[in-house]
Amino acid sequence: MSPRDLLSDPCWQGQDLGHPLPDAPHAVSVALPRWQDVIAYEEQDPICRNALQTVYPRFGLHPLLQDLAGQAAQEGWSAWPYPTHAAAAAAQTHCRRQVPSSSTALTSVSQLSCLLVDASATPHAKAFWQHTGLGASSRQAAISLGREPAASPNQGHEARCAIRERLASIHGIDAERISLHPAGMAGLYTALRALESLRPTRPTLQLGFPYVDVLKQPQVVFHGGELLQSNDPKDITESLDRLDPAAVIVELPSNPLLRCVDLPAVAELAHARGIPVIADDTIGTALNLDALPHADLIFTSLTKSFAGRGDVMAGSLLVSPHSPWADELQAAVKPLTELSDADAIALEEASRDVNQRVPQLDANGLALARRLEQHPEVAQVMHPKDCIHFKTLMRDQAGYGCLLSFELKGGEPKAQRVYNNLRVSKGPSLGTCFTLVCPYTQLAHYNELSWASTFGVPAHLLRVSVGLEEPTELWQRFEQALAG
Repeated sequence: MSPRDLLSDPCWQGQDLGHPLPDAPHAVSVALPRWQDVIAYEEQDPICRNALQTVYPRFGLHPLLQDLAGQAAQEGWSAWPYPTHAAAAAAQTHCRRQVPSSSTALTSVSQLSCLLVDASATPHAKAFWQHTGLGASSRQAAISLGREPAASPNQGHEARCAIRERLASIHGIDAERISLHPAGMAGLYTALRALESLRPTRPTLQLGFPYVDVLKQPQVVFHGGELLQSNDPKDITESLDRLDPAAVIVELPSNPLLRCVDLPAVAELAHARGIPVIADDTIGTALNLDALPHADLIFTSLTKSFAGRGDVMAGSLLVSPHSPWADELQAAVKPLTELSDADAIALEEASRDVNQRVPQLDANGLALARRLEQHPEVAQVMHPKDCIHFKTLMRDQAGYGCLLSFELKGGEPKAQRVYNNLRVSKGPSLGTCFTLVCPYTQLAHYNELSWASTFGVPAHLLRVSVGLEEPTELWQRFEQALAG
């Protein structure tokens, strides 16, 4: 049976709940086609949870990883598979630091390392797994379980080299400055770990409302993180002088509001105080943005637009040659684990068309944003085209990325109706070749909706990752849903 084509046959109805997105064994998204499905998912409803054929990899264990963990787990304990002993040991250290009285152990299961923790440490093991992205992948689990053949180490090495060269060509730097990781968040983890040798035991300063784990990782796993929404140089200067942070972290643009800080100005203020800048260019993409002259470290979720298929987890970390600390940072970047052979081979294959695919995603995203802006039911559209600071970083002939968010005039009741009636696939993640929509705030901030709203992120916001569907046909689907 051939895989479901989500461009023409999206997972948008109740019967599609839990279907993997895409229709593939290692899909990184899952269908939550109705608003009530999203709420049930967040409320841990057993009927909803049992319907899920997969999960977003950092938010839980893929079924293959569940099977592997089941081989290691003991009664009353949970098991968390990692690619290397070093990664599992880091997770164990985190759990022991959070709950010194907890019981933990490390074991090996089919060539992978597994962290075992008792009930008191399980929430902290889950948090480390989610926030850092260091966990074993579903492909690694399949190989360990004997359900898929092991990849050739030579092929894996060649794939990693090809990916680094591809990224180096896009960024215009030497491939040696790029390291590959099992997830974008693992790239951030490696960056923050590297900075511990330069600026130890300091918090980070996050500028602009970010993707949830970009803020949570420094807050939970490292030495704290403070969020500053203001773009005012006086406020930024005050925060830099008061905190003396390990680094300033920025998203290019932010998720889900699609705004950019004035990166050149921020870098000037930070560098004058000896503070590095870390940038996440996942949404804007390096094909569109050149942050290298200003950011010291750039991390990217290659899972998203770089891969485009939605069936491989990967990340990268880049040390800017322009950084005042380029040599020190390069020497300090020591990943606890690298992108696996099987995942590297899948990523190399998926990203071969990235130079052609991303501009098409950009164009389709811009077309939908402009049409939504003209619709009488839409209160506001958030898109990087409206951000002057994004434009100052754009390369020649560049686009704005595939992501937009919008708010409806009818508030949450209208958002629910539109979401339920929208004939596109609905679930987490972004950058796929098929359109993906989610009520972002409900998924990312369900237990802190009021807090998110104070930063201008409404509970009923709809986020759209625009795919390769024919733009007029895609707009017809949105128009019909908006009319409902």
